[in-house]
Amino acid sequence: MTIRNLDRLFKPRSVALIGASRRDRSVGKVIARNLFNAGFEGPVMPVNPREDSIEGVLAYKSVSDLPVVPDLAVIATPPATVPGLIAELGARGTKAAVVITAGFGEMGEEGRKLQQAVLDAARPHLLRVIGPNCLGIMVPGQGLNASFCHVPPLKGDIALVAQSGAIVTSVVDWATPRGIGFSHLISLGAMSDVDFGDMLDYLAQDAGVRAILLYVEAITSARKFMSAARAAARSKPVIVIKAGRSEEGSRAASSHTGALAGADAVYDAAFRRAGMLRVGELDELFSAVETLATGVHIKGDRLAILTNGGGVGVLATDALIDGGGKLAQLSPETLEKLNKVLPATWSHGNPVDIIGDADGKRYADALNILMDDRGCDAVLVLNCPTAVADGRDAAQAVVAAVQARNQRGGGDRKVPILTNWLGEQQAAPARKLFDVARIPNYHTPNQAVTAFLHLVRYQRNQELLMETPTSVPEQFDVDMAAARAPIDAALKEGRPWLSEYEAKEVLRAYGIPCVQTVIAASPAEAERAAKRLGGRIALKILSQDITHKSDVGGVALNLLPAQVWAESEAMLERVRSVYPEARIEGFTVQEMAHRPGAHELIVGMVDDSLFGPVILFGAGGTSVEVVGDKALTLAPLNLNLAHEVMARTRVYKLLKGYRNRPAADLDAIALSLTKISQLVIDFPEISELDINPLFADETGILALDARIRVVPVTEQARHRLAIRAYPKRLEHKVTLRDGQEFLIRPIRPEDEPLIHDQVSHTSVEDLRLRFFAPLRRLSHQLAARLTQIDYDREMALVAVPTGMMDADGKGPVYGVVRITADPNHERAEYAVLVRSDMKGKGLGSLLMREILAYAKDRGIHEVFGEVLRENVSMLGLCRELGFAAHDNPDDHGIVEVSVKLQGG
Repeated sequence: MTIRNLDRLFKPRSVALIGASRRDRSVGKVIARNLFNAGFEGPVMPVNPREDSIEGVLAYKSVSDLPVVPDLAVIATPPATVPGLIAELGARGTKAAVVITAGFGEMGEEGRKLQQAVLDAARPHLLRVIGPNCLGIMVPGQGLNASFCHVPPLKGDIALVAQSGAIVTSVVDWATPRGIGFSHLISLGAMSDVDFGDMLDYLAQDAGVRAILLYVEAITSARKFMSAARAAARSKPVIVIKAGRSEEGSRAASSHTGALAGADAVYDAAFRRAGMLRVGELDELFSAVETLATGVHIKGDRLAILTNGGGVGVLATDALIDGGGKLAQLSPETLEKLNKVLPATWSHGNPVDIIGDADGKRYADALNILMDDRGCDAVLVLNCPTAVADGRDAAQAVVAAVQARNQRGGGDRKVPILTNWLGEQQAAPARKLFDVARIPNYHTPNQAVTAFLHLVRYQRNQELLMETPTSVPEQFDVDMAAARAPIDAALKEGRPWLSEYEAKEVLRAYGIPCVQTVIAASPAEAERAAKRLGGRIALKILSQDITHKSDVGGVALNLLPAQVWAESEAMLERVRSVYPEARIEGFTVQEMAHRPGAHELIVGMVDDSLFGPVILFGAGGTSVEVVGDKALTLAPLNLNLAHEVMARTRVYKLLKGYRNRPAADLDAIALSLTKISQLVIDFPEISELDINPLFADETGILALDARIRVVPVTEQARHRLAIRAYPKRLEHKVTLRDGQEFLIRPIRPEDEPLIHDQVSHTSVEDLRLRFFAPLRRLSHQLAARLTQIDYDREMALVAVPTGMMDADGKGPVYGVVRITADPNHERAEYAVLVRSDMKGKGLGSLLMREILAYAKDRGIHEVFGEVLRENVSMLGLCRELGFAAHDNPDDHGIVEVSVKLQGG
């Protein structure tokens, strides 16, 4: 379940408090006081067999005595009583409960059994449970305070969801004197039922919620969370704090990737991929909300700083560089213009120090010039109070300059402006001016720069969420049988690790170049193999017990073939002295890769227990853990996402070339990441993988060493992806009655140009009937939203004529049909669009039948849609397919159609 019956939690018509009390300092008394004094308009019914009244209201002896079935029950009674109370409430018709009581899962096995008993009692009645072991919930707009929080929250439009009740009370205590209000405050506690995914789904649909704040200790259902988070982040800012950042990776792993992919880094990768903004502190949380709420959008990370004080400009610059931002490089034209309007003593660079006596006109002149410089992505305006200039005058000039530019339309671009007027008494009037003008303003340079970096990170994450990725080649020249053979052999023999030779065979099957390697059982065989290979040789010990060969003296490099026999014998002695119990199968002999100047990289994967396959990229070599230059992302990948994860490392700057050193083949590196992503999707048996080092230079890539760990595949492993991959199994061909053949396949992110092409071949009238508004083209944002879908909740099938497909399988889209399911996967809304020149040929009917069959297979109960009354052809098709039609009571121009799916 997800959002089912959550409206009873947050918009109840009646509330029962079971465990209400008059005892001083008891939880039951505090909750009763909050419930009765928050302004809730419905009945609040206290239940306590030993009290006649609570807060001056008649108390009831038991649930059976309640005169009204409560929509919401708040339970603060001993743990052993809770399952029975839930069963009794559910039988009466209650649909939601907040279990304040502790003493469940956190108490060990017996507590976990009791928590399961609560869920078992709730499930037959579809009763939703928040908790147990939670603070409760608060919905100020509903006058609902079902918590034991010590301070009543203010009404607002920010939702806070946290596992920790202490965090909720701390936030309310911090926010109330600052005038910050909330739409919802939710303490999830143990998350036995309602979790973060459920709350994101619910709050994303609430028009009264402007932003969602999360305080996360742990996620339960990763796929549900990622689906919900990605959907929510498309509609409003989602900002998250994750507890336990300093925690080292708890994963006991034998690979470099496993050692580097700490738990917190994996969470960070998930938040980034979901389009959310992660911050570190509570005050930063609310600062980020206010920054994003101004509607400021940013295109890059280059900041211009305009200041009347050199010292604060330097402080801001330090904060910017430390945070990973960049100072904008002012163009010669900009410098020339600034020279004409500023005193000769100005700084002649960025930060632009316009001297302490700067008046409003000087601020406005400089700001207008900076806003015209295309090398500036944003401008931070700083002001220090001085006795020779009026800070309020400067603020008015900045506001006027910004407003004048906005009224002109900002030319062809809008440059975000952030401000920091230092001080208190003198700065207050200026801050009020900025507040009225909705110009972000901050109390310190560091806060202002942090806000700028928030905008940069948020925009990057939103682009990852919405951007149309570059197409990945359909074929990797994959040899599935060649990849399968060594994996199956290792599993059959009970070996967790493939040998280096076997691992490279798997990589070669996916088109990843590997250095030529030969297995030798003895020193004599090693020498013969070295002579066949010729040139310089790398010799390595071969043992399923040894994964890091260099750590035990099991690697020798740059050998002549004549040296191999003696080195093999010496290596055996070294390894046996360090690791006498290791089983040694022999050696691997490989030619030394002669790639002078090549970069040593690491590419790897580890199967996270929560989020599934995590892909790692970074600087490689023997010191990989010490250097720690790495970035993580979740599978599945495409080239666009691969380039993004590469760009988050320090080594990426080197890979782009410097001085006289040419750039490495970045596309070849990115393609190797996508191939690894596809490999671990195709083979859920793979739990860890390392390529270290992966040589990379201008000629391409070469894998020198590789490790792959395998485990028997489970049903859970088959569904381990937190973000569902492209469902290739749905691809198939169909033929229309006129003999024209089409490929039916799921839509892909790279289909955006094809959707624009389809729209260009569709009449304005047909587009109006589909989108309920006159359109001539789709915006990039809408087209990206229609093509980048969450396959776990949505499906869109496109029809491509096979006769017009090129060698890569690409061709024009003639029709699209889609469904979007509710989070419960019970109902799904459909939409269909066929090119105008294909109408009347049966393509629309075929697509509708395809999507209905898919919906039935997914277990969806009902498919519905809204059709304009004048769209007689669609209404006729719906009747043919068994849809029932109903008038829309709110709009007589629209007919609602729906069909029940048998077996759904």
